[in-house]
Amino acid sequence: MTFFMREEDSFSYAFNQYADTVYRVAIHNTGNPSDAEDVSQEVFLKLLNSSKSFKDNEHLKAWLIRVTINLCHDRQRKIKQEILVNQPVSDEPVSDENAVLEAVKALPENYRNTIYLHYYEGYTAKEIGKILGAKEGTVLSWLSRARAQLRKDFTGGFDDE
Repeated sequence: MTFFMREEDSFSYAFNQYADTVYRVAIHNTGNPSDAEDVSQEVFLKLLNSSKSFKDNEHLKAWLIRVTINLCHDRQRKIKQEILVNQPVSDEPVSDENAVLEAVKALPENYRNTIYLHYYEGYTAKEIGKILGAKEGTVLSWLSRARAQLRKDFTGGFDDE
């Protein structure tokens, strides 16, 4: 890390400053507090064992978010591989207060993470592009398509005129 402090202090700073952000990104991607805690621990273990240097705090934060998303993606892929084909599906309706969150979770990963980083973490399209390794125009396209999909999900099937 390119901070002007000892490595132990740098890690403590990173943990104190960004643990909540890492956890929020993890909970958004896993939907499960226990999994989010596990992912958060893995992220900071990766940081502790990393010899990577960071230009500034924003670079560190972006790296932590990217690692969190990657670990969540890996975890979800493993879970999907383990799910039994004949597992019963619940027919219970989604409550009104969870409908938007469920719709966002159902979006493709790039759309879901872009929506989260933009609306929940307050990043601009340019900043999201740096974090996700995409061009700003691509991020804007993902935001537009995600919004269109959410609009369709909430207006589709009704006789709106």
